[in-house]
Amino acid sequence: MQSWVTAPKDQRIAKYVEFYWLIEKSSTQDINNYPKLNPDPAAHFILCPKEQCFHYQTSPTKSVGKGSHWLYPQQQTLQLDHSKCFIYLGIKFRVGALYSLNIPGYKHPTLNKAVEMEFKELLGVSSFAMDDILHIGRTDSDRCIDMLDVLLSPLFNSTTEDQHSALTRKVLPLLENSLISELGDKLHCSQRTLERSFYRVTGLTMKQCKSMNKLEAMLEYLYQREAVDIDWAEVAFKFGFSDQPHLIRQLKKQIGLTPKNYAEQRGLTIDIYGGVESR
Repeated sequence: MQSWVTAPKDQRIAKYVEFYWLIEKSSTQDINNYPKLNPDPAAHFILCPKEQCFHYQTSPTKSVGKGSHWLYPQQQTLQLDHSKCFIYLGIKFRVGALYSLNIPGYKHPTLNKAVEMEFKELLGVSSFAMDDILHIGRTDSDRCIDMLDVLLSPLFNSTTEDQHSALTRKVLPLLENSLISELGDKLHCSQRTLERSFYRVTGLTMKQCKSMNKLEAMLEYLYQREAVDIDWAEVAFKFGFSDQPHLIRQLKKQIGLTPKNYAEQRGLTIDIYGGVESR
């Protein structure tokens, strides 16, 4: 198994794309075949061989298909089927980025779905050598990033920027360390205007987005520690929960596990494939 995560080099693209990533599983042994993917407010476009299946499930619905596809922002933990070998080359768009982009066939906002789409359709070209870029992704991540920057560049030639996207872009970096109720004053607009613009651009409330971002940061923190070294009272304080019971309720609501169960099972994708470390 190999993986990498790297930000775009082209700053024009980096305004809308947070990072590119690759995961390849070349053996079916010694690995959790059914990892869970935590909720995510961002959309991913995932390149893979056209006959490779994808399977995302959350009770009672599931999204299945073959080949390259969109994984739109999801509000629930997804069960994945990774029982077979696979390779995924992903493009993680920034939260709300699809609002500003002209995506073929896309209706905004779309949430909680995985939808088949060929990469050539996204690029607006007649053909595309998928095997070539996947091979480069396996062997030379730096060259792969250069290729993706060039391939995606036309997608960003025509973007829709308005007051809603501009306001949302100001909100996103403030969510981690600010009370949502204070953001209107900080950005010199009414709270109602802020809430409406954010929802229009992302399809999510600020509270939902903040909760997902907090969970991802906490999972990254826990990934770096052994179960015996985790002080849950300290974790609750560090990530802004009112107390340990509050943390327990939120974790169970978001990933379906208590802190103790999670520490024992370590069955999320971050635990199976590693943390987010850019190269």
